[in-house]
This record gives sequence, structure tokens and C-alpha cells, in this order.
Amino acid sequence: YPPVQPGYGLPPGGVAQQPGYGGPSLQQRPRGRQSVQWMPPPQGPPGCPPGLEYLTQIDQLLIHQQVEILELFTNIETANKYAVKNTLGQQVYFAAEDNDCCTLQCCGPARPFELRILDNSQREVIHLSRPYRCSSCCCPCFLQELTVESPPGNTVGFVKQSWSLFTPAFDITDAAGNTVLTIEGPCCPCSCMGDVEFEVKSKDGATKVGKITKQWSGLLKEAFTDADNFGITFPMDLDVKVKATLLGAVFLIDFMYFEEANNNNK
Repeated sequence: YPPVQPGYGLPPGGVAQQPGYGGPSLQQRPRGRQSVQWMPPPQGPPGCPPGLEYLTQIDQLLIHQQVEILELFTNIETANKYAVKNTLGQQVYFAAEDNDCCTLQCCGPARPFELRILDNSQREVIHLSRPYRCSSCCCPCFLQELTVESPPGNTVGFVKQSWSLFTPAFDITDAAGNTVLTIEGPCCPCSCMGDVEFEVKSKDGATKVGKITKQWSGLLKEAFTDADNFGITFPMDLDVKVKATLLGAVFLIDFMYFEEANNNNK
């Protein structure tokens, strides 16, 4: 099995396979010189949005942003791409930003975006939309917001930035705008030789139920690229729509706090 990243260990007893997963027979798809091992699609419960059945048997996800060679050697910003994997290293989803060249070059990390999340059959199962909003705590009426749709066209939740003077704060809401969970980040959300944790809490903020972690990728990668690694944990029995919304929160947090401007990478 692939090595487990820090903070995301195997469950007690050293079991290397999550409940309900199939045996060693895996779907594979060539990608350059490597092959991608995809998570076999499980049987979804009644009423589960198509494509979210994967999340019914997962309480941890690892998100790896791809290193873009063009960005590494030039000042040209390119659309972000991510691989979303389970703790076995099997790919669950592939996420790709859909944006135009002008927005990529002019708006930097604050840019609005559409992000499509695909399953192993190249079907878009989750769609994320971020409009252009202010990221300053001085403008509490125009804070960041992300819409999560699954399937595309059917809103299942929102990630809404909450006004906070000192720490990053977000509300995870359902489609009707009712707060289901909250996210609270550290006072200084910067990756400096260590992981950065954002706590996922109950809607009243009293109980910690999970976390989103920006994982330290090493000095060279952190210094010369904006390709980030994240991990997220949540309760196994959490509604899949809320899990999908939490996954969307990872991408919003990445853009807001860890997507560096091109000139800072050189």
C-alpha cells in the first residue's frame, strides 16, 4: 500500500482497507507513463446523487494539486488540477478548474472560477462555482462564497465565509442556506515548515468533528510551486451532500490562503 500522509493514519488495528471496499482488482487508466488506480464504485444508497456513492464509505480524502511545468518556469498562470484520493492511494475524483486566460493572468488567487469534479468514467459529478468576491475582513457584506452542485445544476450546499477579525471562519450550509457545520482556521494560515489545520466543528462551534489540513510538501516544492497537498477528515456517517460541500471548502481555502501569485514563486 502507498505510504499514509502525516495526520491521516490507518484506523486502529492497522486495517489497510476501508469498510465496503472491494478486493485487489482495481480499474486502471493509463496516464502518461504511470497508471492511475481508481476506487471501484460502491453501491450507493437510495436517493444518493450519482457519483457521490463513493463518499458513503469514506471518512478521509487526500487532495493533491498537480505541478504545472509551465507555471514552474514562466510567469504564466494555468488552470489548477487536482487528484482526489482515498487513504489507499486509489483515485476517487479528478478536479479541473475551468477558466479563461484573461482571468487567470489578471485576477490571481482572487479569481472567480468554475471547477468540475469528475469520477473514473469522466462524468462530472460535482460542480463548484466561486464568484468574484472581496477577501478582506473590512468588507463583511461581500465575503467569499462557493456554490456546490451535485449533479451539476442541482445545488446541494454552500461554503460561506464568516466575518472574523483574527481567524479564518466559514459556514457549511445545506441547499436552503441552513448552517450544518462550521470551519475555523488558525490566526496565521501560512504554511511554514509544518502542516496548517482548519478545524471542522458542529454548527454551534462546540464540538470538533473533523479537520482540513494543508500538508507541508517539502521546502523545494513549497518555495518554487503553488501545488498544494490537503487532507480532510469527517464522520463516516455524515450526509454525502455535506461531505461534497466540505470537499468544495478545501478548494476555496486553497485559493484564498495558499495559491501564491506567480511572481512570488520565482
